[in-house]
Amino acid sequence: MAKNWAIRLGAVLGLALLSFWALWDLKGQATAGGRAAVPARGQTARISGSTTLLPFTQKAAEEYLKKYPHESVTVSGTGSGEGVKSLIDGVVDLAASSRDLSPEEVDRAKANRVTLVRHAVAQDGLAVIVQAKNPVRALTMGQLKGIYLGEILNWRDLGGEDRVIVPINRDSSSGTFEMWVELVLHGLKHRPDAQVQSSSGAVAYAVAGNRHAIGYVGLGFLGGEVGLVAVDGVEASLATVEDGSYPISRPLYVFSRVDASPAAQKFLDFLQGPEGQALLGAEGYAPARRN
Repeated sequence: MAKNWAIRLGAVLGLALLSFWALWDLKGQATAGGRAAVPARGQTARISGSTTLLPFTQKAAEEYLKKYPHESVTVSGTGSGEGVKSLIDGVVDLAASSRDLSPEEVDRAKANRVTLVRHAVAQDGLAVIVQAKNPVRALTMGQLKGIYLGEILNWRDLGGEDRVIVPINRDSSSGTFEMWVELVLHGLKHRPDAQVQSSSGAVAYAVAGNRHAIGYVGLGFLGGEVGLVAVDGVEASLATVEDGSYPISRPLYVFSRVDASPAAQKFLDFLQGPEGQALLGAEGYAPARRN
């Protein structure tokens, strides 16, 4: 179901090694070096944002260009917040986001006279992970909350070894982090000493390297030297995310401007259509829920 997290980490770190605004033309033409290198709006479908959605958007772009070889798509993983900002500013055509718009983003769009449209493209579960040798494989939502608020400090109190818990967070600009704070911490302030990682792949890597760590990642980043922790008696899987029984799940979105270019709209239609949705399972996501 899910690919090895080490492969995903390599992809994400590969993005970070280039300029922050570097974009990959999936026809094989790499562009970098600042905003001047970004193709003009309307000539290509430019999508940026959530690193959680990055494996899906990359794969979808590859398949899209096999079907439409004369089209052009660029994909980058900059985080949900930066993707939305770039969409509002007109730097990209589509923003991948693992959360809904924040009030500040809504205000920014209004101030720039930009109307954004939300599109659900997948359903994701935030899997709780520990190092593979950690014996703790079941926690409650209350225990997770206690760990990340700093109320539970030792694995011994959870049936594990007499070792200090090392919680690992996503960075505060991440949609993954915001959903964790909303669903698990209920908006409360997390403990300040938690380690911070910039991507789901980096979280998986950090947890795999520390027997006493705990973290959370999308389902597509399971595997390798990490163990899955059941939450309230339910393990994260495509089936439990799709049927709603897993308690830490969320929709994943792509935002467009109401005046999206034909190139951007065509790629968006592909993501939401049968061909794009058929790619989700292999990348660790459940199909988008249709209201």
